[in-house]
Amino acid sequence: MAGPLLEFETEIFLSLFESDGLLVAAEGLGIDRILLQFMRVYSEEGSLVLLLNTTTPEQEYFTEQLRIEGVTHLPRTVTSDVQSAERYKVYTEGGVLFVTSRILVVDFLTDRIPAHLISGILVYRAHKIIESCQEAFIIRLFRQKNKSGFIKAFTDKATAFSSGFCQVERVMRNLFVKKLYLWPRFQASVNTALDRHKPEVVELHVSLTAAMRAIQSSILDIMSACLKELKRYNPTLEAEDLSLENTLGNAFEKTIRHYLDPLWHQLGAKTKALVQDLKVLRVLLLYLTQYDCVSFLNLLESLRSSQKTFGSNSGWLFLDSSTSMFVNARSRVYRVPENKKKLKIGGETEKQKSSSASELKRELVLEKSPKWEVLTEVLEEIEKENKNSQPESGRVLICASDDRTCAQLQQFIKHGSDWLLNQLYARTIGKRDPAAAAAAFELESHKKGKGWMKKGGKGKEPAQKRNTKTTKNKSRPSLTLTQMMGKEEPDETGVSSEDEENLMDGDEGKEEQLNLNLSSDAYYGVLKEPLTVIHPLKGCTDPHSLTRVLHEVEPSFVVLYDAELSFVRQLEIYKANRPGKPLRVYFLIYGGSTEEQKYLTALSKEKKAFEHLIREKATMVIPEEREGREDTNLDLARNLEPANATTNTRKAGGQEQPTEPSRVIVDMREFRSELPSLLHRRGLDIEPVTLEVGDYILTPDTCVERKSVSDLIGSLQSGRLYTQCLSMTRYYRKPVLLIEFDPSKPFSLMARSDFCSEISSNDISSKLTLLTLHFPRLRILWCPSPHATAELFLGLKQGRPEPDASAAQAVTAESDVVGESADLYNPGPYDFLMKMPGVNAKNSSALIKNAASLADLAQLSQEKLAGILGNANNAKMLYEFLHNVADVPAPVQKTKQTR
Repeated sequence: MAGPLLEFETEIFLSLFESDGLLVAAEGLGIDRILLQFMRVYSEEGSLVLLLNTTTPEQEYFTEQLRIEGVTHLPRTVTSDVQSAERYKVYTEGGVLFVTSRILVVDFLTDRIPAHLISGILVYRAHKIIESCQEAFIIRLFRQKNKSGFIKAFTDKATAFSSGFCQVERVMRNLFVKKLYLWPRFQASVNTALDRHKPEVVELHVSLTAAMRAIQSSILDIMSACLKELKRYNPTLEAEDLSLENTLGNAFEKTIRHYLDPLWHQLGAKTKALVQDLKVLRVLLLYLTQYDCVSFLNLLESLRSSQKTFGSNSGWLFLDSSTSMFVNARSRVYRVPENKKKLKIGGETEKQKSSSASELKRELVLEKSPKWEVLTEVLEEIEKENKNSQPESGRVLICASDDRTCAQLQQFIKHGSDWLLNQLYARTIGKRDPAAAAAAFELESHKKGKGWMKKGGKGKEPAQKRNTKTTKNKSRPSLTLTQMMGKEEPDETGVSSEDEENLMDGDEGKEEQLNLNLSSDAYYGVLKEPLTVIHPLKGCTDPHSLTRVLHEVEPSFVVLYDAELSFVRQLEIYKANRPGKPLRVYFLIYGGSTEEQKYLTALSKEKKAFEHLIREKATMVIPEEREGREDTNLDLARNLEPANATTNTRKAGGQEQPTEPSRVIVDMREFRSELPSLLHRRGLDIEPVTLEVGDYILTPDTCVERKSVSDLIGSLQSGRLYTQCLSMTRYYRKPVLLIEFDPSKPFSLMARSDFCSEISSNDISSKLTLLTLHFPRLRILWCPSPHATAELFLGLKQGRPEPDASAAQAVTAESDVVGESADLYNPGPYDFLMKMPGVNAKNSSALIKNAASLADLAQLSQEKLAGILGNANNAKMLYEFLHNVADVPAPVQKTKQTR
């Protein structure tokens, strides 16, 4: 299905096959095809290769491709469903294995995987390998235990390496590879191979309507004003990154978070409102070019009506540009005739006012999307071409940005623009104007069915119903406006999901079903002759569904309703693999629009990223021992000194410390965090087990519960932390609560101004205070980062006995109390005793020896208690608490008064 490798792909494969390295290819240039070739080579019993960083749909896609190509020893997936005893057998059977990172870490630490038998590791999405993450930990464990296996990494996100200091070098260091292979689109051999079999490209620069241009200009003016205000309130922000051009790109949200997250708790309400407004304005820009005039106006009106609800608008709705935007947006949908506007309402009665207002009837304009008209022309041209040139009709694939656009295009092709816009208007804005809605439905009966296929004169009703397998697109909940703002690129317009379902499936009973035997479930079938399919570019659950449809439909015509860089490259590869077959690509883009600017910015950013990588590669200094095949690589050293130390022992008190590593027992669930990796790197042996009480056991007495700040707040509110602390204090003499902060965020729970002078049930600091009062033995550790935590753990373990895994595992919420007092008391009465006045940790053991139960304690005299407690005041407080009757007034009995 994917076809043989092209010349440059073979070159990439051979260079990476020859020696370990990191491959950075241009987006859409097909690293999946290179990875599949490696999987094909290693899918045999004689080799054991681990593939990291893949999702379940990707695993299914790779396995399916290998099955199609006749590979017999197919890859297997190892998840928690495979018992630990069975996993060793799976490993020894060889081939390519998809193993979840947590299982792999545990299996390496417990020697459940035969490390010496591993041929190598393939790493997908290598740009995500950052220091201390699970995959980096796996690779380090692998290289410590296996010096001969290969490590080959793949990524097509060059832009991921353009931010940060020496980012690519850090990734290569974590991967233990020396070579960097760069394959941009402008590389000579890539250019040669793809230019030899270029598809025929028809670029159609669509003009925005006058109203759309005016709206776009208004939005950009408002965004510019918001950015100016943002910089005025925050002068430290990088001016270059917060330019209007960068605001249009997909990476803007990430950029703004990068700068503002560490200060978010200190920012004023004005700054937060400006950031929110920029998100809203980006959504508006997207809607303007992506969807129809009705959907855009509906979103605008909902913004205005919900302004009071949000209460965080920075004031842009009151700017002149905003007024202009509303006027133009309404003019695209309807107009009120001049003679009716001039009706005098000033001095009329209420009844007269309402009757005059009702006379202000709207005349529907319903401006058609310019791209729809161009799409109609393109489809007519394809139809003529099919009639004239070939005995067999060339198939058509239409690609649009998201699911919502695809659904609209399907309805546009079926029924024409008038029907679609009238339907949309009646179900949204028309609900607020019943007269106009009725007029819209009258028009509907005349205009329905005037889509382009009626002009073809084929005389038969095309099959236009979506495939029954399209389950993904059904029953989606409608987005609230808040959710809409939070999304990078929303998939919905202002139409509710129920309305959309009615709109999409309104004529179901009248149409024959279009059965396309395609394996993907994310397409929309439109016509059988020629076979026409619409498919979204983004938002599919299966990242390879577009690739599947492209190879299964094998279109002769591709209409790019929206442009996406990676798919344009994918089409080039597709054409180069089918040299004899024609492929015409229609490229629809709004000339001079933010849509065009966004596409050009993405191209420019990738080009700059590759240029930056080429310069960095030329100046990079890589040590000879980088691959870790010898013990001289210090990144593989495990010691109690910092990672860059040259020795693995140190002297304390004139004596050399023993080389035997200390041990920490770690709960299995903690391997999602980076702390176990850092502990292992500092020389501590990690013993993974399933713990019911605590996350880390440092010594037989010391149990640690680790919480990130978000976990801490959630656990305090739900009461779960109280239960966890209760269990720890009951079973361990030294319970510890570790609060670990994110190193990229401030080292504080809240801003100083947020602290309450009095205890409040809603305040986090108050809840922590109550927790420490209730558990006096509980120690709280505050750590600014996981690195600081690892150092702290080393200090806590120094000179203390090692914990026992079997004993730690045996401690459950229902087990008996462990420790020196296990045979002396029950936890319930003991907790009650410790809360009594005059009783503390020092004198409680003496009381327990002299009183078998709380009933016995109540029988003791005050003099006897003074002798036991060794303090007359404590004895008096305890005796009075047990024997004094509370001075409560007798309840007043209420009697009913009779008349």
